[in-house]
Amino acid sequence: MIVDRVDEQGLTARLDRLAGLLTDTVGSGASVGFLAPLGHAQAVAWWRGRVAEVAAGRLAVWVAREGERVTGTVSLALPDKPNSRHRAELVKLMVAREARGRGLGRGLLATAEEAAAAAGITLLHLDTETGSPAEHLYRSAGWTRAGTIPDYAADPGGELRPTTLYFKRVGALAGAG
Repeated sequence: MIVDRVDEQGLTARLDRLAGLLTDTVGSGASVGFLAPLGHAQAVAWWRGRVAEVAAGRLAVWVAREGERVTGTVSLALPDKPNSRHRAELVKLMVAREARGRGLGRGLLATAEEAAAAAGITLLHLDTETGSPAEHLYRSAGWTRAGTIPDYAADPGGELRPTTLYFKRVGALAGAG
């Protein structure tokens, strides 16, 4: 398994395979911002929309692959406001169904956390569907629950579900309160 941070050219070259991962993730019931069924063309268009964000340095994307097959991804959304450059949002952690249960999600999470710390980011935050398998991953990886918002987003089936907010200190402040 290889995990690489991709630039805009790398992202563009993998649009089709990343779209396949996104449709697989939504098809498995994961709440990552889309309703089912998610069409391949819609997934390609969504990923294509991320290329400019990567090029501008507002989004960092890592792709896990076995050969040319994309098995997972994770991203960090980087704020551009002067008062928030110490933090980033962890977004779109996805693992292909056939690659689940082998530690890839935990590995991608660690990759993003380590890269954030190396870049001087000291605080990460995320939101995830309350009660989802992802919530267990974040808790077991040392993330702190900040609270829950009811009826925050629709799951892939269209049902409104609560989301739980998490944060984690990384880098220089990892040991601080």
